[in-house]
Amino acid sequence: MTFMSQPASLDGTLKYPCGDAPPTGAVRLVAPGVWWLRMPLPMAGLAHINVWALEDHDGLTLVDTGMHTPAAMEGWQRALGGPLAARPVRRVICTHMHPDHVGLAGWLSQLHDCRLWMTRLEYVVCRMLVADTGRTAPADALRFYRSAGWDVEALEQYRARFGAFGRAVHPLPDSYRRVVDGETLAVGNRIWRAVIGQGHSPEHLCLHCPEDGLFISGDQVLPRITSNVSVFPTEPEADPLREWLASLARVASQVSDEVLVLPSHNEPFRGLHARLQALAAGHEARLAAVYAALATPRRAVDLFEVIFRRPIGPEMLLMATGESIAHLNCLVGRGHATRSLASDGVLWYRR
Repeated sequence: MTFMSQPASLDGTLKYPCGDAPPTGAVRLVAPGVWWLRMPLPMAGLAHINVWALEDHDGLTLVDTGMHTPAAMEGWQRALGGPLAARPVRRVICTHMHPDHVGLAGWLSQLHDCRLWMTRLEYVVCRMLVADTGRTAPADALRFYRSAGWDVEALEQYRARFGAFGRAVHPLPDSYRRVVDGETLAVGNRIWRAVIGQGHSPEHLCLHCPEDGLFISGDQVLPRITSNVSVFPTEPEADPLREWLASLARVASQVSDEVLVLPSHNEPFRGLHARLQALAAGHEARLAAVYAALATPRRAVDLFEVIFRRPIGPEMLLMATGESIAHLNCLVGRGHATRSLASDGVLWYRR
């Protein structure tokens, strides 16, 4: 899931050589044996996800799937029954466990009797979150969002929405093929190397083909928006922003700037290293702005306009809160801020 927009100053640096996106159900060849598809998303501010079909000898390997919705299922049926009809699906690879990426993995792997490939943490965490479907909101989660400064109305809305994750994900297969960092994957005549990142999700998989200069980046690198980096109730003291910044540096050290980046949102682009630098610089600027604001004690919800520079409505409250806490926890981890729990259960942060 994504949230913030890129600085306008980067617009002229990145190049978009692949043209407009294909409509749902169509495909576009962006490199030999690599087809670009788009699936619709029913999400405010995020209307699509890019998915990829890779030539795998006489068949296909699919990378990411879209959300479990009738519109996305129809998109796959049109593509696999039309422009890609002559090629059977051999496997499904998912970059990470968010519903827009993994939502139809179980359906596709079952329909085509093929294996799901993922990293271990992404598979396990996805299964864990799906298992929350039908549960009432746990006390730990309500305590977590109360400590961030949520009011009674926001907490009641959270109770009503809890468990929605599983409704966007078709049941996953009961077994999978684990992918590990640095592993090489042979897909047809092309070799891809697994590059793992953290911060946006627990063990996010990217695929790099150095020989042909291709990089399937998932949500790890996006050209016009940045991925949400959040703290969640299951690990309140987590520091995903530190992991995210380290992952951006690791991608820069392992992947050439010459690659064509195939991202999950927006268009394929060139200019990887400039984008990585902009992403890191943007977060460091927000960290500095939060630190300045902590001259006065603040709650997590008090920092939305500092971080996002716009009001946050109810539909974005969950992600905005997680991202605000991520910046605060990073400052605490760096020794630049402290937190204390008031008698009413609210956490206050100060320099």
